[in-house]
Amino acid sequence: MWRARAAAACLVCQRSAVGGGYTAKKTYDQWKDMMPDLSDYKWIVPDFVWDLDEFIDFEKLNKVLPDAEDLAKLLPDFDKIGESLSSLKGFFSPGYNLVSEVIGASDLLLLLGTPGETAFKATDQGYDDDKQYKKGLLGELIVLQQQIQQHEEEARKAADQYNMGSSQQKAKVSDKDKIDQLQEELLRTQLKYQRMLERLEKENKELRKLVLQRDDKGIHQRKLKKSLIDMYSEVLDILSDYDASYNTQDHLPRVVVVGDQSAGKTSVLEMIAQARIFPRGSGEMMTRSPVKVTLSEGPHHVALFKDSSREFDLTKEEDLAALRNEIEIRMRNSVKEGCTVSTETISLNVKGPGLQRMVLVDLPGVISTVTSGMAPDTKETIFSISKAYMQNPNAIILCIQDGSVDAERSIVTDLVSQMDPQGKRTIFVLTKVDLAEKNVASPNRIQQIIEGKLFPMKALGYFAVVTGKGNTNESIDSIKEYEEDFFQNSKLLKTCMLKAHQVTTRNLSLAVSDCFWKMVRESVEQQADAFKATRFNLETEWKNNYPRLRELDRNELFEKAKNEILDEVISLTQVTPKHWEEILQKTLWERVSTHVIENIYLPAAQTVNSGTFNTTVDIKLKQWTDKQLPNKAVEVAWATLQEEFSRFMTEQKGKEHDDIFDKLKQAVKEESIKRHHWNERAEDSLRVIQHNALEDRSISDKQQWDAAIHFMEETLHSRLKDTESVIEDMVGPDWKKRWLYWIARSKEQHVRNETKNELEKLIKCNDDHAAYLANDEVTTVRKNLEARGVTVDPCLIKDTWHQIYRRHFLRTALSHCNLCRRGFYYYQRHFVDSELECNDVVLFWRIQRMLAITANTLRQQLTNTEVRRLEKNVKEVLEDFAEDNEKKVKLLTGKRVQLAEDLSE
Repeated sequence: MWRARAAAACLVCQRSAVGGGYTAKKTYDQWKDMMPDLSDYKWIVPDFVWDLDEFIDFEKLNKVLPDAEDLAKLLPDFDKIGESLSSLKGFFSPGYNLVSEVIGASDLLLLLGTPGETAFKATDQGYDDDKQYKKGLLGELIVLQQQIQQHEEEARKAADQYNMGSSQQKAKVSDKDKIDQLQEELLRTQLKYQRMLERLEKENKELRKLVLQRDDKGIHQRKLKKSLIDMYSEVLDILSDYDASYNTQDHLPRVVVVGDQSAGKTSVLEMIAQARIFPRGSGEMMTRSPVKVTLSEGPHHVALFKDSSREFDLTKEEDLAALRNEIEIRMRNSVKEGCTVSTETISLNVKGPGLQRMVLVDLPGVISTVTSGMAPDTKETIFSISKAYMQNPNAIILCIQDGSVDAERSIVTDLVSQMDPQGKRTIFVLTKVDLAEKNVASPNRIQQIIEGKLFPMKALGYFAVVTGKGNTNESIDSIKEYEEDFFQNSKLLKTCMLKAHQVTTRNLSLAVSDCFWKMVRESVEQQADAFKATRFNLETEWKNNYPRLRELDRNELFEKAKNEILDEVISLTQVTPKHWEEILQKTLWERVSTHVIENIYLPAAQTVNSGTFNTTVDIKLKQWTDKQLPNKAVEVAWATLQEEFSRFMTEQKGKEHDDIFDKLKQAVKEESIKRHHWNERAEDSLRVIQHNALEDRSISDKQQWDAAIHFMEETLHSRLKDTESVIEDMVGPDWKKRWLYWIARSKEQHVRNETKNELEKLIKCNDDHAAYLANDEVTTVRKNLEARGVTVDPCLIKDTWHQIYRRHFLRTALSHCNLCRRGFYYYQRHFVDSELECNDVVLFWRIQRMLAITANTLRQQLTNTEVRRLEKNVKEVLEDFAEDNEKKVKLLTGKRVQLAEDLSE
């Protein structure tokens, strides 16, 4: 008996849709022909389906059950019913059309199918009325089908009698009464037939739940794949996070639930989800942000959020209360300060046995007036949110209208008609029909709404539902029972003001689900075609612009640049020690030469004898070493490392150089240098080494002596050249430049030139003049200039004297340096019995030796420690950049990158 029931349930529930008692079916062969070839999509079907033959003996089941064709004969032939009753069409008023109701209710898709198309077409060829069938629920269905056929035959006979001619006009009233009686009997039989089908469907649901539970317990070893609706919902979530302005995700369908505030939107959604999952309130705004609900089938009735692993058991009242509280908290947290509603979407998955698979979005209710406590822009914000979702050309608009209030007070219908003027993707739902039937003076007004004649808004279909008695503590089962009882006893249905397939939330759920998946299929096909065309265009553009380059997206380009940067950092370890020491020594001397000449050599040279010279030099070198020199040396080493690193990073490598990495390399270089810090203890050890080097005065051979003289000459020549350049700027061009280039002196330059000439006379009179002018000498120079008509300030005289004397001193030092070329012999004898003294040469030798030793020490620290630390910093920076997509987008830009990114998507 159980097998027969299960087989009947499997056959009936292939594609059932309750339509006021009429349930349209298609034969197995027709259904099989309609199915697409799913061999390439075998992975979508859960594994347990392919393993059913291990647990069910289909051969025995096939022998027990009758043939599919014979079984189809047991179902009513709705086409014949429509044909037989067509002659009775004139008896009924326009709102009482039985034939249109029969044909309309037998449509499989309710809204989307071809008008007049039926699912199962039974035939009575070769049918044996006396055949004995198995007892049970299937047998009861067969008896009901026979009763419907009998009523059909009686209705046909009544129609024939009515058409016999004028002799039958006297019996017109009695025939009409008979037809009314037949119709009532037919409706009662249909209601009984519907209840039988619902019982079969319930048993089928329990069977499917049992199979899912057995699989959930681990009977099958392979892990179940995600359902199609779950994967589709995840795609919508990803697109929503990627593009919160609704530009990308709107290419994919979802069911958008819109309506006036307190119109019953949330209640309709709860009836479809089969659970009271949303916060409740009396007249106040409860939905403060969009809520995306993904419905899918599962063994247990549970709900969970996208960003949480907690499952709420929807069969337990405490879990339902916790879920409602969590949704309310998330809504309030998403609302920014000073606002009433939020655009942030809350994603919720609801699974349960028998749920229709679809994705719905519950939006805040549309309001006409902003009340106290609301933000001033609340009305406009709700309108913008609703329009943003509805303007999606593939979105199904579920327009909810409160039937208990005057239709003219509705705002949402005008909004929906603006977004979908043709009504090609709108489904209209009239809620609270029980209150409307009691309060509306003219029931024809409800009929006009459901037929789409009252509003200018157009829709695919119209539904009337009842979502409870207004008690917030009602359960879903009690609401469903109340809804079914209401429509069974409603005058609206009995008088055919409402058609049977237009009532109950169950019919609404089936119709919305069919419409949703049809839209998904069409939009996916469109997107696939558009994607192929876009892909072809992008590939063509790449081949034309970059024929020799491989398509590398931003991440692949980053990995390539990362490898290049690491190679360049490794190149630092391959720099020769000689190169490091030469560049360090040169840079360090450039940094400290001014201090050595101005603060050590020139003051010591003003002393009267060699003893005082050496003492002054030692003191100043010690002070310099203790306070400044080590720090300057470390700064030079760090700057040298940066320059070498930058040189390797920015150096173009011929044809292999790719300028697309330049910004990234520059950013990596800057960030790595910012993170690098020189070893603090390096200065202390360097100070000791430099102090020991400067204390040594023993020149061991003639080669070192000559090198010191050469170093001194180069330094003095450089300083002399700089000094002469300063004097030339002070006094202006000489007579050659004035004649050749027609350049004249300024008035100040003329005064400076006259002062310079006067001071040069003073030096010629005394070659050993001191570094500073005495006051009487300044007065003498000023008076001499005034005698020639040149007025000059004493400060200008002293400033000019400083440069003139400096030039004189450097020239004298160069001459003395030349004399000391032969002084190494006297140096070895400590200049005994010799007028020649070369202490300045010894000073420059000490400086030169200190530079060489410092450069060697810094080179060792660079190659042994700092280069490796820098390499480590570079790797850390690259790892950080690899995790920062915004940084990569900012640093890797250009048409080539964007084109490769488009191709990789």
